[in-house]
Amino acid sequence: MTQMLRSLLALTLALLVGPAAAGEIPLAELSSYINGLTTAEAGFRQINSDGSESTGRVFIRRPGRMRFEYDAPEPTLVLASGGQVAVFDSKSNQPPEQYPLKRTPLNLILGRHIDLGQAKMVVGHYEQGALTVVAAQDPEHPEYGTLQLAFSDNPVALRQWIVTDEAGGQTRVILDRLETGMSFKSSLFSIPYEVNRRAGHKN
Repeated sequence: MTQMLRSLLALTLALLVGPAAAGEIPLAELSSYINGLTTAEAGFRQINSDGSESTGRVFIRRPGRMRFEYDAPEPTLVLASGGQVAVFDSKSNQPPEQYPLKRTPLNLILGRHIDLGQAKMVVGHYEQGALTVVAAQDPEHPEYGTLQLAFSDNPVALRQWIVTDEAGGQTRVILDRLETGMSFKSSLFSIPYEVNRRAGHKN
C-alpha cells in the first residue's frame, strides 16, 4: 500500500471536531453519528510519520463518495467512488493508482448503513482520558495497518484519526472549520470524469 493511500486512510474519518468530554460512548451511538453524516467539507492539516506536514480540503458525500485535495507542493487528488479509491498524481502522466474500496477502512464509513458493533474490522473500543477510542484492523489483512478513531462527547464528535502502518509509522490529521449539509455535484467525486478532464488538459 502506498504512502499516499496510508495518508488518505489517516484522513478518512477525521470529519468532525468538538469539545472533549469524559465517558465511553457506546458503539451504537457512534454508528448513529456516522450514519447521520451525509455531506461535509473542511480544510485539513496532516502530520506525517516523518514529521512533515501537508494541507488541503476534504469533501464527503455518503454513501460511497469522498474527495481529498492536497495543496501544493503536493498537488495530489484522491477520489473514492464507484467502489474504488483512485490516487491522482499531477506530476505524473500515468493513470491513477486504484484500489478496491472494500480493501480500505474507507469502507467502514462510506456504506449506506454503518453498524460498528457488527463491523469485523473493529478490534477495540475503550476510554482513553476524555475520549472514546475505536480501533480498527482488517482481520484478513493486518498488513494494511491499524486505525484509531478518537471521539469526544456532548455532542459526539470525532476529534482525531490515526493510522499506524506495519512498520509502526503513524499519520495524524486535524480538521479545520468543518461545514455540513451542502450540495455537491456528482462530478466532484467521479473518477472517470477526472480521468477525462485531465486527458483533455494534456491534449
